Amino acid sequence: MDGGPFAARRVRPLTARTEHHRLFRNDQKESRKPHMRKRVAVNSERGQTMTEFALVLPLLVMLLFGIIQFGITFNNYITLTDAVRAGARQGAVSRHLDDPEGAAEEQVRDAATDLKAADLDVDVTSTWTSGEDVTVEASYPYSIKLLGMTIKSGRMHSKTTERVE
Repeated sequence: MDGGPFAARRVRPLTARTEHHRLFRNDQKESRKPHMRKRVAVNSERGQTMTEFALVLPLLVMLLFGIIQFGITFNNYITLTDAVRAGARQGAVSRHLDDPEGAAEEQVRDAATDLKAADLDVDVTSTWTSGEDVTVEASYPYSIKLLGMTIKSGRMHSKTTERVE
């Protein structure tokens, strides 16, 4: 091979093709054209994306609303747990007060700012002796609804115990 491995190869010019070859290619093109038109018409995908989106959209919306409802319920649970912890801490340091149980319950209700006070049930138990335990329990109703139907409902509970100082 002259010119090394990168030398240009000689290719026959386009005019060197035979007449038979040219006719054969034209026959193939003409025979394929009607067949291709049918395939395009049969396999048309116009509107398919919109149809699929219309089918999937309600499911995605339901999933989104379910996540939002669960998030609200979980936020209420975190608020309840924090309020019970604050009430137990108040109960642990208030044994010298006239009403340590009332002070702990009031602290729970004050700390639960996002919850309806009327629906919040609080129970404080202790002997109020130094070194003994004070236990604060609270419950709050929850309801997870989708499209007006209640999926799950009940009462969430939280309990914290601390040592009386």
